Amino acid sequence: MSRRSGILEFAVLGLLHDAPMHGYELRKRLNVLLGSLRAFSYGTLYPCLKGLVAQGYLVEDNPDTEYIPATALNGKRSKIVYRLTPEGKQRFEELLADSGPDAWEDEHFGVHFAFFGQTDRAVRMRVLEGRRSRLEERMERMRTSLARTRERLDGYTLELQRHGLESVEREVRWLNELIETERANRTGRQDGATRHDVGPPGAPPGLTSQTSDGRDRPADITAPPPDRPGRSTTER
Repeated sequence: MSRRSGILEFAVLGLLHDAPMHGYELRKRLNVLLGSLRAFSYGTLYPCLKGLVAQGYLVEDNPDTEYIPATALNGKRSKIVYRLTPEGKQRFEELLADSGPDAWEDEHFGVHFAFFGQTDRAVRMRVLEGRRSRLEERMERMRTSLARTRERLDGYTLELQRHGLESVEREVRWLNELIETERANRTGRQDGATRHDVGPPGAPPGLTSQTSDGRDRPADITAPPPDRPGRSTTER
């Protein structure tokens, strides 16, 4: 399975985990979830859905009431509802528990983070710390390259490299905040009580709730990190 199809499979199973959806609605949700990475077309989505049906992870339902979205779209596709099977739920749980190096990469990390509310705390920590380690390595390479080539670059190329470095530095700071929040939540609770996570930095209290299985139940998918303004620490 290619990396692209693996990301799409994970996202589809995750979105259908909560409730069945029409293909049209599923595509809209995917574009919200992964729109910063790519826009999905029906030509990409439906082969994935058919493959998941063939593997026994999804089933197709035809509801009595025809579903017609508020566009010119119509036909059989608008009638099909996709629903997770028990095997599909198990497959999603397996993907959710993956905290290896693939989960730290740019595209995979975004999908894993979107489903952090359903992820075990220990897995969240491994993914966050792995992502931070990967970005710290990238940051050091960028700093070394910038210092080595600064004198040979024109002003625009230099600014572009600085911009890239600052973007990585911002994400590292954001990850540091998330990791500290996770650690504080883990050590600051009382056993035997209903537990409520404060969520990511900047999220309102009560965004997620957590029970003794170590998993959060979010009201909605967590949004990706904002692009925080600020200058690089190397330029201060």
